[in-house]
Amino acid sequence: MRAIPDNYRPILTADQIENRIQEMAVEISRDLMGESPVFVGVLKGAFIFLADLVRAMSVPVEIDFAQISSYGDETQSSGRIKVMKDITTPIAGRHIVVVEDIIDTGRTLHHYLNELKQRGPASVRLAALINKPERQEYTPEVDYLGFTIPHGFLVGYGLDHAGMWRDLPGVYEVINA
Repeated sequence: MRAIPDNYRPILTADQIENRIQEMAVEISRDLMGESPVFVGVLKGAFIFLADLVRAMSVPVEIDFAQISSYGDETQSSGRIKVMKDITTPIAGRHIVVVEDIIDTGRTLHHYLNELKQRGPASVRLAALINKPERQEYTPEVDYLGFTIPHGFLVGYGLDHAGMWRDLPGVYEVINA
């Protein structure tokens, strides 16, 4: 594994993340027993979380992806929401689980969840690895939550800084980001 910069402080270990994902998969599988939900991974950050979560599920799932951005290469949200890739799976009458890496301002999720609800799904649920309430303007209802981390700029386990560091197995806070 490559060296981790000195200004990256460990927040969550790979084992902590794996254990919580197993628990979340049990909860989601129980709630959606007998259904075949569509899991919508929000790219790019949620791809690792989504992969681990769906492998732990005990109900069959269909997977699709959306790419929504308000960050670009910055460490703070620009405030402009862009849907760069939308799902292609018809969702009317289906149970949807949106899988997000982190809820920061909540603005991006608020926008996209409202769009999905307009398409007539049976339900829309949200699974988030991390809720970070320090700057939330919108607080979406999180049905399945991994961890609450009060503040800081985070990288690793899918979370990036200018496109880098997604591959770290744990989550780190970038000090002086």
